[in-house]
Amino acid sequence: MNSGAWMPRSYIRGECQVSLHRLFRTGFMLAVLGLLAACSASAVIEESGPIYWPKPPEQPRFVYAASLRNENSLKPLSAAEKMRFRISGYAEKKEIFMKPFGVAAHNGSVAVTDTVLRRGYIFNFWRKKLYSFGVVGPGGVLVKPMGVAMDEQQNIYVADIGMRKVLIYDAMGMYLRSVGNKEDFDRPVGVAVTGDGSRIYVIDAGGIDSQRHRLVIYGGDGQQLAIVGKRGGGAGEFNLPTHVAVAPDGTVYVLDGGNFRIQAFTPDGEHLRSWGKVGRNFGDLARPRGLAVDSDGNVYVTDAAYRNFQIFNPQGQLLLSIGGGGLEDKPGQFALPAGIAVDERGFVYVVDQLFMKVDVFRRVPEQEAVEIMATEAAYR
Repeated sequence: MNSGAWMPRSYIRGECQVSLHRLFRTGFMLAVLGLLAACSASAVIEESGPIYWPKPPEQPRFVYAASLRNENSLKPLSAAEKMRFRISGYAEKKEIFMKPFGVAAHNGSVAVTDTVLRRGYIFNFWRKKLYSFGVVGPGGVLVKPMGVAMDEQQNIYVADIGMRKVLIYDAMGMYLRSVGNKEDFDRPVGVAVTGDGSRIYVIDAGGIDSQRHRLVIYGGDGQQLAIVGKRGGGAGEFNLPTHVAVAPDGTVYVLDGGNFRIQAFTPDGEHLRSWGKVGRNFGDLARPRGLAVDSDGNVYVTDAAYRNFQIFNPQGQLLLSIGGGGLEDKPGQFALPAGIAVDERGFVYVVDQLFMKVDVFRRVPEQEAVEIMATEAAYR
């Protein structure tokens, strides 16, 4: 993707409709599996055309794909079921979330944490199954799960404030082991992992009365390798950091929420650069609450004040802003966005705590975008 050509543009809102023909043509096989189920998401039934960002005639970069809420998100609805839901105004199966927070995704599996229900959920599109984890079993019970990450083996890493450590599960949610202990952390809120699982990065948010606002680096075997930063506003220092993400080139990004910025580090924790400031303009931050990195190294940040997510290139230049606020639960419209993830196919997953959902966005391939623009031009 030519990210250098991106610019922040306007956006539109609407309902869910996905072109399976385009998905097959562009090779998005995972998308087909996921999005066959996705249009059955519980509160997103009415179909009135694709929702693109930015709006044509600008070249579209993303399209709304689905909302994950419950088992209906994994199974296509029949025509009769769709009609019944249109008439009744509600879905047969209610939302499973109470207060979702973190999200991670890889190879058709999406993990979501819920801080109130004290558990995690796995949406497995290959099996068309929904699993919960962290509820029972020796050693693996979650107390207050926050950030979540996933490696290439689909092992799931959960930062738990209550347990004050990172708990690790396999792809089915079976507990494997933990990293860190109560002496290592005050408030472990964010976690990231390299694809091969050889490095685990944990954010310790400290607290108002703590100086342990920092990034802690572990090896895959759980051995602590380094501690980066302390409370402050200088380069490599943090004030209430919340999230961490690892780029394909190994660059580690930290959402330094209290300083309203993103900081970049080497894999070993050496400071590289920072960007961001508090403000009201595109590219500014007000209440940042989630962080992710895509396969091109672009950085995604959710903001609960603006109720959207912004995409930056690795140097901190704003590329695009997606979403907006409102009282209605609509695709791409957020009330309280939190965690965000980008999988290896470029699908973006955004948690909304108030609407109790995960909105999914698909990246639009270049050829498809050209065809969309040509179609729009023909009707103007």
